[in-house]
Amino acid sequence: MAERSFKAEVEDLKLGAGQTFTGEGILAITKALLESGVGYVGGYQGAPISHLMDVLADAEGLLADLGVRFEANANEAAAAAMLAASVHYPIRGAVTFKGPVGVNVAADALANLSSSGVTGGALVIVGEDYGEGSSIMQERSHPFAMKAQMWLLDPRPNLPSIVQAVKTGFDLSEASNTPVMLMVRIRSCHVTGSFDCADNIRPPLTVRDALSNPRSDFNRVVLPPMSYVHEQDKVKNRWPAAEKFIRERQMNEVFGPRDGKLGIVVQGGMYNGLIRALQRLGLADIYGATEVPIYVLNVTYPLISSEFLEFAAGKDDLLVVEEGQPEFIETQLGSYLYRAGGTARLHGKGLFPMAGEYTGAVMLNAVEGFLRKAAPGMIPAAVRAPNVDRTPIPDLTKTVPIRPPGFCTGCPERPIFAAMKLVERELGKHQIAADIGCHLFASLPPFEIGGATMGYGLGPAANGAFDGGGEKRAIAIIGDGGFWHNGLSSSFTNMAFNKSDGVAIIVDNYYSAATGGQDNMSSRADNASKSTKNPISKALNGIGIDWVRQIDRTYDVAKMRDTIREALTTKEKGPKVIIASSECMLNKQRREKPLAQAAIKEGRRVEAPRFGVDEAICTGDHACVRLSGCPSLSLKRLDDPLRDDPVASIDQSCVGCGNCGEVADAAILCPSFYRADVIHNPGRFEAWRARLRRRMITWLQRRRDARRLSFGGAE
Repeated sequence: MAERSFKAEVEDLKLGAGQTFTGEGILAITKALLESGVGYVGGYQGAPISHLMDVLADAEGLLADLGVRFEANANEAAAAAMLAASVHYPIRGAVTFKGPVGVNVAADALANLSSSGVTGGALVIVGEDYGEGSSIMQERSHPFAMKAQMWLLDPRPNLPSIVQAVKTGFDLSEASNTPVMLMVRIRSCHVTGSFDCADNIRPPLTVRDALSNPRSDFNRVVLPPMSYVHEQDKVKNRWPAAEKFIRERQMNEVFGPRDGKLGIVVQGGMYNGLIRALQRLGLADIYGATEVPIYVLNVTYPLISSEFLEFAAGKDDLLVVEEGQPEFIETQLGSYLYRAGGTARLHGKGLFPMAGEYTGAVMLNAVEGFLRKAAPGMIPAAVRAPNVDRTPIPDLTKTVPIRPPGFCTGCPERPIFAAMKLVERELGKHQIAADIGCHLFASLPPFEIGGATMGYGLGPAANGAFDGGGEKRAIAIIGDGGFWHNGLSSSFTNMAFNKSDGVAIIVDNYYSAATGGQDNMSSRADNASKSTKNPISKALNGIGIDWVRQIDRTYDVAKMRDTIREALTTKEKGPKVIIASSECMLNKQRREKPLAQAAIKEGRRVEAPRFGVDEAICTGDHACVRLSGCPSLSLKRLDDPLRDDPVASIDQSCVGCGNCGEVADAAILCPSFYRADVIHNPGRFEAWRARLRRRMITWLQRRRDARRLSFGGAE
């Protein structure tokens, strides 16, 4: 169950010539693919491109009607390998995944694809995840494009530019026989807007047609001596063809006056931020009309030296807006100037920070600094004044507490780590390797479980150096998404083959929850177009791992604790795997809450469990918070002057998972947790019984109050 359905929006993908499409960037990309006559599409979900895979999945019927093959690939390497269909056949293909981690996973396939070259257009849509909103290491896709000699597009973040980049990307790929990477940043994926549609095009040659007439060409096989020829072909034929195409199609753009003593060169994806900065400085309007010449690199690799030198002619100062490091573009442009004997001064890093996202404040400060150096007269007097009253950006770090990422309310992964903390209390600290996924939040407070993270599906492999046996067994944590992505082959086969004596815990929440709830091989749901319900335990048994324990309710903290303890203390040698399964609570609530609300509205009986803390029993020890960390579990101060310490409290965001009570029971904490079932639309007998209870409780409370000693003085 994906976290968001696009079935309604998919209807807009059927729009044709003369109609206007309005929506998000990811939907615009899908529509552009269909208008380009794509023959097959695939990919692997991951922010910020996850929803593109969800759109494609929801549009699978439309794709099939057009003769387009869609495949949700096992990982990014499988997606990139899919583009092999464009090597020998004139079929356009596109795949998508998160960058740069997806590019890293797909590196082998992409390098081979780039070496052999393509006949049909091949487009790799990369969701660039760099900056403050990123969930990964801070890297860029740019150096891979340079290494593999793949052309890299970075279009301006508006729908017409993105759609045009998809279409010209295919044309560029075919004109230069080279795969093309299309980079869309977080804001590009979710920007909204509109563009004029064209008709969807059925691929001239479908993959089904190609199977009926197979082709091959040994010259495209990546083996010596052909691989040496490929390298020469890249430089002598493909690169010049790409440069010619980029110039003729005017893929890069120039805005503002054609002359002037200064100019700005900007990556296409940074254009909106630059225009906003110029607007705040009074040098551009909201529509992009600018007084400063701007050269927009919608193609950031290859750079076109002749085009850049034409822009630089007659200018004394140039600012290069290039996010991230190293400064590949700035260095290359400096080389072009030097070789041509240009005299323009190049500015970039120094005014801009070497690394980090170019936020609005960063962009404004750098552009203003450039103008103060190169052309102070261009800055309006109101801005140029040294003591200008500019509203300062408040420092919220002193007023807003740090809020690290954490598990959702009711998350079934929380009790797993509570159980691990209990085992740690008994057996001491163990070597623990983590993996990519929601379970990585356990490395943060209050659990602080997990160490190195080396890649998706590589948690157990990261413990390879520790798995030879020792006083304490090493523990690895991996999710079901990571298991099917790369873990089975790279981690568990590795454990089995090397006779590891370590422990691996597979967190199975029924689908790839961290990337949006997409189904995988072991998902429990019925999926008409994908194979599900393939148990992880069977895959482990198939590669020779026999010590496997399946737990189908992770909220049973005592059972989790006992199973982990058994894995760490058993005398049996070999890999030990615990599969801890419970459905992702976030997706479960997305599915069940609307059903429950509809049932309540219809007058049907609905029972909703809620948990609470008895304030009279709670001692204020807060061990429950340290072993749970649930967002619904907080602290509350009492009015009682004899009790200074706050007590635990459960708020209305509680989803009734029972984890707090289970932890309290397994850890032998205070028995202050209680469960109350809230019944909507009760039956007559239930309503009568509730009224009777309330009357009895009220009578008992009044009798107790009447017997209490009173210390109040007489008036």
